[in-house]
Amino acid sequence: MLTNAPRGTKDILPEQIGNWLFIENKIRTICQNYGYEEIRTPIFEHTELFQRGIGEGTDVVDKEMYTFTDRGGRSITLRPENTASAVRAYLQNKLYATGNLVKLFYIGSMFRYDRPQAGRLREFHQFGVEALGEQNPAVDAEIILLALDFLKSLGLDDLKLKINTVGCPKCRPIYRQKLQHYFSENLEELCDDCKHRLLKNPMRILDCKIDSGKEIVEDAPKIETCLCDECREHFATVQKYLTVAGVNFEIDPRLVRGLDYYTKTAFEIQYLPLGAQSAVAGGGRYDGLIEEIGGSPTPGIGFAAGIERILIALEKQNLLQAEKNNFAAFIVAADEKAEIYSFKLLTELRRKNISVTMDFAKRSLKAQMKQAAKSGAKFALIIGENEIKNSTVTIKNLETSAQETVAISEVAEKIS
Repeated sequence: MLTNAPRGTKDILPEQIGNWLFIENKIRTICQNYGYEEIRTPIFEHTELFQRGIGEGTDVVDKEMYTFTDRGGRSITLRPENTASAVRAYLQNKLYATGNLVKLFYIGSMFRYDRPQAGRLREFHQFGVEALGEQNPAVDAEIILLALDFLKSLGLDDLKLKINTVGCPKCRPIYRQKLQHYFSENLEELCDDCKHRLLKNPMRILDCKIDSGKEIVEDAPKIETCLCDECREHFATVQKYLTVAGVNFEIDPRLVRGLDYYTKTAFEIQYLPLGAQSAVAGGGRYDGLIEEIGGSPTPGIGFAAGIERILIALEKQNLLQAEKNNFAAFIVAADEKAEIYSFKLLTELRRKNISVTMDFAKRSLKAQMKQAAKSGAKFALIIGENEIKNSTVTIKNLETSAQETVAISEVAEKIS
């Protein structure tokens, strides 16, 4: 039906916007404290960017991308995530030219063709950060701390941090062979998708939504036996930084994340009261991604958090603190003649950056006063025959019911 939004999408209504602003303001505050700057990338990109960046064989690329051919014959995809786009912008705009660590954050819509459910929509919104140009494990710890501090600033305390290492191109092929050998001997126990992943990308089996929790997956070889010295030392140092910062964590050898570009550190933050949909943020290091899409070898790390899922968590725990946009004043016009006088005052106050509104439906004085109270305005500015005659305005404090009459030239100063 034309009156319904497409399945898996949702309108964000005016009464809900305050909740979003509450979260977005927290995002901008925490990112400013950590020195991250905002970036906004296009909603769609060339399909190849995601195929090469995320990796074919992942559910995102194989099943979930919204891809179409534009009128110029180009294959275009609505962004399913924003790391690849941020990295593309980093290269195209030569953000690396300063030689310093580049720290970016973003807030925006992502798109995946998935089965809609609570906290999982086809158009969803993510907050994410990316740190590009430094391989020091301290940056890994900083990224994780930023994610935790953000969630805690919202009031979410029952958080669980899981970390793992997924190796690098030097040691991962050894792990890949071990997994292929192990799972090939138990092929009949895998779902059809995992049978396909066995040859292409066996690590994805550990991340499978269907096979996850099965004994065959739980008993699979662990990557720690295959790590090279560099990856082992990097992971150990990340743990040292987290420990120094007083962060509790759990090492989860099954945590591989759902995207191919991850190397070394991978992490996920769960908000336990959400149950099965407890993951509220996750990310990791992607030292090969920039080179994969055409840049020079450059280390990077980041994370993303789903805003819809965070909203669900806040609502369940009664933690929503909507940012309100109440009016300073509501103008009440006693009659039609007073409307012209009121509109002039309305315009003058707005030009002085005072938030003010008035009734346009020609309601009675009593009805307008009720509307003023419901609007959340602090003051009612009442204008009738006497006010027009004397160039005054009667100001009523809607919180205390106290009122006074002042010259129209003094109104802005009185209610500021």
